[in-house]
Amino acid sequence: MDINRNEIYLRKLKLEDFNAVVDWSRDDRFCEANGWQKNRDHLELFKWWERCVTNQQKDMIRLGIEYKNRLIGYADLAEFKNNSAEIGIAIGDSNLWNNGIGTQMIKKLLNYANEQFGVTTFYGKTYETNHRSRKMMEKVGFTEESREGTELYIGKEVKLVQYKLELNE
Repeated sequence: MDINRNEIYLRKLKLEDFNAVVDWSRDDRFCEANGWQKNRDHLELFKWWERCVTNQQKDMIRLGIEYKNRLIGYADLAEFKNNSAEIGIAIGDSNLWNNGIGTQMIKKLLNYANEQFGVTTFYGKTYETNHRSRKMMEKVGFTEESREGTELYIGKEVKLVQYKLELNE
């Protein structure tokens, strides 16, 4: 698939995006990779989405990832401290995985956080067995800092890999 990078951008979340979120909840690969319950209860999912849209979470900003006029995922900035923040992304449509969208969005998220909040140090974590995520982090310039802790990922207890990136001033 040929992806036009100019058609992918970060934007505010909207309640009207909810149908895309419902689609993600029906995507086995997305649910498994992101720890989502498949076919989540519609009302519970809507309440979660409403909280995301109204940004009722402390110390976190969630932005939408849009491609070809539709929401395809989200990007997070969290735990702001001393010009640093943790980042994360999720591409909700697994058919779009492995096309460089995640890498593009991480770069855009870094620029956004730097320009809007003066963030110069970024942290991220992923699972040792999530090779797509690890490759994306390293491609953008993150370096592995440690391998501490474990979490359940795709049905198995997996070691976490922590990453760090410092922007040159």
